[in-house]
Amino acid sequence: MPPDTSTSADHANRPPEAESWTTLKRFLPYLWPKDNPGLRWRIVIAMVLVLAAKGVTLALPFAYKHAADAMAGPVSEGVTVALALVVAYGLGRFTSLLFDNLRNIVFERVGQAATLSLAEDVFHRLHRLSLRFHLSRRTGEVTKIIERGTKSIDMMLYFLLFNIAPTAIELIAVGVIFYLNFGWELVAATAVTVVTYIAVTRWITEWRTKLRREMNDLDGQALHRAVDSLLNFETVKYFGAEEREEKRYSQAARAYAEAAVKSENSLGLLNITQSLITNALMAGAMAYTVWGWSKGELTVGDLVLVNTFLMQLFRPLDLLGWVYRTIRQGLVDMAEMFRLMDTEVEVRDAPGAPALIVRKPHLVFDNVTFGYDPERTILHGLSFEVPASGNVAIVGPSGAGKSTIGRLLFRFYDPTSGRILIDGQDIAQVAQASVREAIGIVPQDSVLFNDTLHYNIGYGAADASNDVIERAAQDAALTPLIEGLPDGFETMVGERGLKLSGGEKQRVAIARTLVKDPPILLLDEATSALDTRTEQEILATLRRIAAGRTTIAIAHRLSTIADADQIIVLEAGRLAEQGTHAELLSKRGLYAEMWARQANESAEEKAGGTEQ
Repeated sequence: MPPDTSTSADHANRPPEAESWTTLKRFLPYLWPKDNPGLRWRIVIAMVLVLAAKGVTLALPFAYKHAADAMAGPVSEGVTVALALVVAYGLGRFTSLLFDNLRNIVFERVGQAATLSLAEDVFHRLHRLSLRFHLSRRTGEVTKIIERGTKSIDMMLYFLLFNIAPTAIELIAVGVIFYLNFGWELVAATAVTVVTYIAVTRWITEWRTKLRREMNDLDGQALHRAVDSLLNFETVKYFGAEEREEKRYSQAARAYAEAAVKSENSLGLLNITQSLITNALMAGAMAYTVWGWSKGELTVGDLVLVNTFLMQLFRPLDLLGWVYRTIRQGLVDMAEMFRLMDTEVEVRDAPGAPALIVRKPHLVFDNVTFGYDPERTILHGLSFEVPASGNVAIVGPSGAGKSTIGRLLFRFYDPTSGRILIDGQDIAQVAQASVREAIGIVPQDSVLFNDTLHYNIGYGAADASNDVIERAAQDAALTPLIEGLPDGFETMVGERGLKLSGGEKQRVAIARTLVKDPPILLLDEATSALDTRTEQEILATLRRIAAGRTTIAIAHRLSTIADADQIIVLEAGRLAEQGTHAELLSKRGLYAEMWARQANESAEEKAGGTEQ
């Protein structure tokens, strides 16, 4: 479904009714899918069952009335009629319940299909949003928006189709029946009561919706703080910040609790007001019937008829406030989810973009300029070349733009100006998926899924066989680890791979890339977080898998890339120097200065270790 092109400012300025209608219009295609006539037939059958159930419900009070009138006469004459009508009344109640449940059975697949389709569309959209969006949004809040939006659909559909619509039909039918049997006075009293009831319910519910929205925001904030704290469990422990984290979470949870108390108290006020209005009508209508009976114009059965009709009418009417709140809240939650779907996709494929075809993985940055924000440029007209099967390293001080190169290469962002070419093809003009398929990465922080080793290694290719996965594990020197685990490849690695050491996680990342088997390899400071011994082991593995591939190594420690074919030195997003390790040392420039500094630091560390 195409996204709504209105801006967030437009949404903020819209009245609630306009936004609700917009949300409903956007949802209707999910409810009435053009490509699924079976689901549309289910909706039609469900509505027929709704009308049948309502017809039976409207006939029941007449059976009750005539049974009461029959009992008011001589026993010998009325007993048979009364018994027959009582049996008919019981049978009618069962039939109404039967129709309602058959309706639910028929409609259940429709609601679930609509929910599934919308949830899939939202998930699809989220995976196509830019890295900028995912870095700026809180994961806990996003997941909460999706959860609330999808959960509201099924209940909202049920109430719209099977509560609001049947109640409206029943109101009209009861008005006609009251007019024909009791005159316009009772019809007018019922109409005024219902209008007052709806107006008061709507007014209080709108107030409650604001409280509910505030409560949802605070709930999302509390969830975000909890998720963020638990994901960074180790960092919290490092700094002994348990109390600090508990205090931050407690503040958010306490604010949510206060908002929840206000919301629940407002619900009590609404229920009291609704009960006052409906019971006033009940008392007045029955008093009117008793007055008519006292004048000989009405029978005892008429009192039963009025009472039964009003009781039947009040049952859905009593729920109307709850139903209205549920629908309004469902529309709010769905609108929030639709706004998430409407987030602009920053990096788009050009119309009809072909797939990238890599015969010779030759890579070129051609006068590339880029900044994450317009006010701050990171790369300033950067140009360099990586020949096919070449090994090029990129180094420089922190903030020089090294990691930005990797993000641009994967098309997480597009350059402000300039081009990035792979085998002579501008990656901005080809399909993003084909660009990412051609590149493998071993990052500094290898994040793993909370699943088995087999799943994480096989993630490199959707159709990877067991033989390919086992060979990749062997080539990444993971076999000794796996053989020492009781569950082998089926060992769970924990959330974000917390059960593995840094070196083990890097080996899993290397094995995953080997399964992918890309022609271009990006090593983004792949060993900077490891100890010296582990680093040397990982470097030996990386050199082995890089053979025959075009390799870009982004590095902080210069000793790890001294054997590169070419070393590119960045400074403040510009190309400062370029050459081999020996050439750059002979220039006595920035690279030589960095090399000398790191050599001194290494010597000091060794001296400190000797003293200890």
